[in-house]
Amino acid sequence: MKSNIILSSALGVASFFGNAVLAQDYATHGMYTEPTTGISFYTSMEADGASTGSFTTTTLGGFTFGMALPGNAATVDSYEYIGLIIGSLINGTGWSGLVHGDNTGAGMPNHLMLLAWPTGVGNTIASSLRYSVSYQAPVDYKGSAKITPIYSKVNATSYTLIYRCENCLIFDDPTQPSFNTSTSQATFEWGWAQSSVSPADKTNPDSSIGQHNNGMGEFQIIVSKAANAAYAKWVGLSSTVPTSSAAAPTGNPTATGAPTTVAAPTTTASATPTTFKAVPVPAATSYDYVVVGGGAAGIPMADRLSAAGHSVLLIEKGVASSARWGGTYRPESGWLDGYNLTWFDIPGECNRIWNGGSPGVACTDLDQMAGCILGGGTAVNAGLWWKPNPPDWDYNFPDGWKSEDMQFATERVFSRIPGTDHPSMDGKLYIQSGFDIVRQGLAAANWTSVTANDVPCKKDKTYAHTEYMYINGERGGPMATYLVSANGRNNFHLWLNTSVERINRIGGHATSLDVIATNDGGHVGTVKLTNTTGRVILAAGTFGTPKILFRSGIGPDDMLQQVQQSPDGPTFIKSTDWINLPVGYNLADHLNTDCVISHPNISYYDWPAAWDTPIEADKVSYLKNRTGPFAQAAPNIGPMMWEVIKGPDGIDRQMQWTSRVEGSNGVPNGNSMTLSLYLGRGSVSRGRTTIGKSLNMVVNTLPYGDPNDLTAVGWAIDNMVNALKTIPNITWNLPPPGVSGADYLKSIPLTYANVGARRANHWMGTCKLGTDDGRLPDGTAVVDTNTKIYGTDNMFVVDASIWPGMPSTNPSALIVTASERASELILALPCPKKIGGVVKKRGQFYSNSGG
Repeated sequence: MKSNIILSSALGVASFFGNAVLAQDYATHGMYTEPTTGISFYTSMEADGASTGSFTTTTLGGFTFGMALPGNAATVDSYEYIGLIIGSLINGTGWSGLVHGDNTGAGMPNHLMLLAWPTGVGNTIASSLRYSVSYQAPVDYKGSAKITPIYSKVNATSYTLIYRCENCLIFDDPTQPSFNTSTSQATFEWGWAQSSVSPADKTNPDSSIGQHNNGMGEFQIIVSKAANAAYAKWVGLSSTVPTSSAAAPTGNPTATGAPTTVAAPTTTASATPTTFKAVPVPAATSYDYVVVGGGAAGIPMADRLSAAGHSVLLIEKGVASSARWGGTYRPESGWLDGYNLTWFDIPGECNRIWNGGSPGVACTDLDQMAGCILGGGTAVNAGLWWKPNPPDWDYNFPDGWKSEDMQFATERVFSRIPGTDHPSMDGKLYIQSGFDIVRQGLAAANWTSVTANDVPCKKDKTYAHTEYMYINGERGGPMATYLVSANGRNNFHLWLNTSVERINRIGGHATSLDVIATNDGGHVGTVKLTNTTGRVILAAGTFGTPKILFRSGIGPDDMLQQVQQSPDGPTFIKSTDWINLPVGYNLADHLNTDCVISHPNISYYDWPAAWDTPIEADKVSYLKNRTGPFAQAAPNIGPMMWEVIKGPDGIDRQMQWTSRVEGSNGVPNGNSMTLSLYLGRGSVSRGRTTIGKSLNMVVNTLPYGDPNDLTAVGWAIDNMVNALKTIPNITWNLPPPGVSGADYLKSIPLTYANVGARRANHWMGTCKLGTDDGRLPDGTAVVDTNTKIYGTDNMFVVDASIWPGMPSTNPSALIVTASERASELILALPCPKKIGGVVKKRGQFYSNSGG
């Protein structure tokens, strides 16, 4: 398998599902007739300039893409085009990439990608068709797309490639669901990325590439402008047409050079599966409890179960994150070498996964950004740690999970992880210019300053310094507490680098789990549960848990049929033993809306630069004393602000504003500040996650967009604009002056292409807890109030996926609290007396051993 680093989460994440408004267009467009070939292209151009991050309109050296379509493409869907790439070379090196989007977006996952670069041999250009199911290394595309070169040219600063791409507007890789881009719908989306670093082997079209570092973005193709009646003539052009000295489009690389040669053939080689040095599962060993997923829910659950005297195996598919557990990820410059720290341990490096990441950290089997690593989200997030707001339980959960039921679990969690709003070990807060500016307006508007975790129920027109899970100036959380105590017991076992493929069951009774290694040292084989009394606890997350259930024959028929057609098919559980539950539905997230302000007294701290080249004084103060900016989360988070808005439907909706000192949405860093508005408790929008033929997980339906939700969000934006208006010299960049919250929302697409800007990545709800058994007509719940999966007697879910609705705040502490509560309930349950079967009644499945 190629060792490519992912292109980027910021290139978009949309797949081809759902109805949505087209994404924003980040390009300058025009028409250009290439003189040598005479082909006229509708062009999308990015100017020469430093990249500014996500969806940039600049790239060093510039970038141009041109498209020509058949003359009737506006009325009859065309599956081919002629393309023009003018890519930049920095010091003679680099590559360019295109994402063949569709009518709703152009995200990296599940779209055809074309990569191209000069080989260094004359004017020869290598090209490669690839795809990826998620933000992982792209692999060779196995569909019917075909590249035929027409013209290529290379000089010291740029290269030009003209090519015919047949079947490139069809995505038909046999391992994935197929679809086509419809040119008759008038417009569709395209994506691009560039790097200044050439592939490892420039002469090999199948070479591995590094992550792009020279911009990425998205643009729109207008079919009527790209269609041309001369297309049939152009596709017959020879690839040996004479060269020309004519200039390329204005503002882009000059298309001059030596005589043309034919581009290198597009690769069709298939990827070689990666193999690891795996450890066989002990054949004679069984476990009372197998907990799947070493994150916010799984670690506390494993600790509580082992403390009760049971043999517990905790399985985590990722590598170690914290140095405490053997993690080795450190800044490339080496400034942490020799210290028992990784970048996961240092609060100030918390957002690295969003700005470069590291191979082997992000999950590779879903189309959203998530950490598949020990600690899960609590290893890669900013560590915000909120004591639960009582209405979050009372509004969302049934009896047994109300705020009074959760009291003892909450006390246990916060006795072990109290949280702190002054994480530096000297008790000081650093780089507070953003907080100080915003506080002026809030105080003048009669908002109340609180210590948030002292008064968790005060979440209406209040603001606070940020509470974190940090302990002693380092990332704390479950890995520094629950995992430490669990690891001190002989009955606790931890396996890293090991993925659970499926749960084997007899009817509704789990008997074992099949596992494979995901890295060296991982386990492979079948893990046995203690006969009759053994139990499985799924804590693999909002996407990971549904994936395991689907592969274990638990879920809606359409998903189980999908698995039946996947590589799992030959060994998949027979359909008569399927348990039909609404797994994957009820997907929820905090809808995010970024607003931006500027003020001359706000100052930016360059966190990305500090990863490798930290300010010396700040580095020393942290390493010696755990004090200074690095003891706080990047990028200068705070103030945190809350308000309750009653929507048009009469439902109270909880809003949380997370402030941070950095620009966004085209507003540069410097004296700008982003105010991210999260829509929490009371939101009614829901989505769905599904599984693909290659067993990858995707967000099939976005959980955003209910009109009453959006109206309430618009009112909240208006309230914040009004609250801060008294701050002298403040500038509202977004929304612009005079634009209402409602109108501002209309300008921000709720599309898959723009999901990176609208998600909070607080995904929840796909295995809903409730009393309405999902096997019954109109039932919506996957697990009962003991967190046991309906139709089973020894299978449980305890992670974020059980949440019926969204909470007020970042959910990490609440997920740990829910795990604490679930451990009480599970330990109190009597064990099955015999293996439970499943009988079918009225078209639904029921366990004959309860549940």
